[in-house]
Amino acid sequence: MNIEASPLTQKLSAFVALSESELAVLERLHQRRKSFSAGRDLVHQGQSEQAAYILAAGWVVSYKIQPDGSRQIVDFQIPGDFLGLRSVLLHTSDHGIEPIVDIEAAEVLVSDLLQAFAETPRLATAILWAVSRDEAMVVEHLVGMGRRDANARMAHFLLELSVRLSLVGMGSREGYACPLTQYHLGDALGLSAIHVNRVLRKLREGGLVTFQGGLVTFNDYEGLVALADFDPAYLDQLRPLLP
Repeated sequence: MNIEASPLTQKLSAFVALSESELAVLERLHQRRKSFSAGRDLVHQGQSEQAAYILAAGWVVSYKIQPDGSRQIVDFQIPGDFLGLRSVLLHTSDHGIEPIVDIEAAEVLVSDLLQAFAETPRLATAILWAVSRDEAMVVEHLVGMGRRDANARMAHFLLELSVRLSLVGMGSREGYACPLTQYHLGDALGLSAIHVNRVLRKLREGGLVTFQGGLVTFNDYEGLVALADFDPAYLDQLRPLLP
């Protein structure tokens, strides 16, 4: 594969200008690339001794099962994201990971990571940045659940996805392809599917954004930003920080 064009390389390049040796290590981390079918968990909640993965193509959902059997979506992962990295380091997964569509992902063992970190400390720092950025998104989601109304919550979520996808060449201020269903959106945003439908209709009729046929189209990007009070600073979209 062309490692320089991989989503993870594009993502990490927003933080550090990767050297040839660091690109070679990244290519090695992508060697065990596998395909997984939609709807079949990569990782089960409570599973131990599993590998981590680098998502190369497709979308997945991270979720927790509640005592009553209901599901709470924690986040969605897109190409370039690590899957289950925290759980590998902590030995037991505290959440499940399920492909939303058929995906391709590179399996990464703990030994692979430790060797990569030992060989290329700057790459380790870049991966730490990526993981920290993911944690910042989870914090922002918690704020959204507690402080934003349904319209602003949906607007903020769709804008965040746009920024995330643009980093790996899959989105822009015009819009992006999105395989999420109204049930996915509801589980993630604390809304019923009926409420999700109502909110999306209101945003569409307001001339802000249209989400139909698996495509998000921004009709008034700045208007949506104003509605959501969206400040992408928590996503740390900066030029490379390290030489």
